[in-house]
Amino acid sequence: MSETFYPQRTALSLAASGVPVLPLRRGKVPFGNCSTCAGNACGGRPNMKTPGPCRCLGVCHAWAAATTDPAVIASPSWSAAWRRAVCVGYHPGGAGITVVDLDDAEAIAWARTALPATRTVATTRGEHWIYRGAITSRNAVRPGVDIKSTMAYARYLGPGTGTLTDLPDAVRALAVKETPPTRPAPQAVTVPAGPRGGECPHRTPAYLERGIAMAAQRITEASSAVHATVYRTFLAVLSRHGRCGCLTDTHIARLFTAAQAKGETPRHCTDAWTNARTTLGL
Repeated sequence: MSETFYPQRTALSLAASGVPVLPLRRGKVPFGNCSTCAGNACGGRPNMKTPGPCRCLGVCHAWAAATTDPAVIASPSWSAAWRRAVCVGYHPGGAGITVVDLDDAEAIAWARTALPATRTVATTRGEHWIYRGAITSRNAVRPGVDIKSTMAYARYLGPGTGTLTDLPDAVRALAVKETPPTRPAPQAVTVPAGPRGGECPHRTPAYLERGIAMAAQRITEASSAVHATVYRTFLAVLSRHGRCGCLTDTHIARLFTAAQAKGETPRHCTDAWTNARTTLGL
């Protein structure tokens, strides 16, 4: 039968293969901390190798509760949690792997062109692509894509299909958190497009028009991490069109309008544009 009915049995099998597991309750989320650990009063479990001051044997501290110890998994407190669990969760980083969580068809289509093939597991709405190697976890690295590895948990949905391959540089690059330059104090001025009058290498207005339209669409379709999406989009536009003088105030206004429609303030748009120009040395 499926792990939905016997999650503890599946958990013991995974643990025997070196995968740290934990029960997940309704909503596919970890169980809450016990009264002793409420609010991390016990000090928590900072990582899997050095558990820290917490000696609680309950299912506490979310991903950090994940274990391969069969005695813990079968203990009374854990058994009570398994009876209420709806599925098995696991700590990818603790197993030395990384899960690229693709949440929809568009994200899957991107992965098929941008990432090397590896073991794939079907999810409710998309797919998990699993690679050998652990890195820092990071959500919303692009629309519909999360990276789950260290200090995170994933839902176990079966062994999947395909051969497990090494973590590619493309995924490592996505996990690196960009730190935009410190925002300058807001200025009540119109942000310039950049140097004017340079030789434009883009040859036709249609090329620029298509680029602006795609950039505005990327902002419009952002379902999360809107601040980061706006900054990265501005950075991409300026890296391509910011030095030749072909950008106009009308083009910038289109991008600002798309950002403000997603809830960004005029000040944030101005700051993000200025920071992107500073990063590129414009």
